[in-house]
Amino acid sequence: MTPIEKAKQQVEQAKARYQTLLAKQNAEERKLDTRRKVILGGLLIDAAGKDERFGRVIDELMKRITRDHDAEISQKGCTSG
Repeated sequence: MTPIEKAKQQVEQAKARYQTLLAKQNAEERKLDTRRKVILGGLLIDAAGKDERFGRVIDELMKRITRDHDAEISQKGCTSG
């Protein structure tokens, strides 16, 4: 293997390692974002059960759901009462 071929191989390997690290970082960021959303959603649902004002806010927010699948799921278990 010539020095140029070896260097090219090393560059390709470095690019692959970079892509792997980038994918891991992106996955971790999505995981944290999802966790924040779940926590916030739980807090809102809990607050709606304890305070009518939060219930009205959640009802209004639920009207903004545009995806049919999301609306269907939300109607099954997220009503504030």
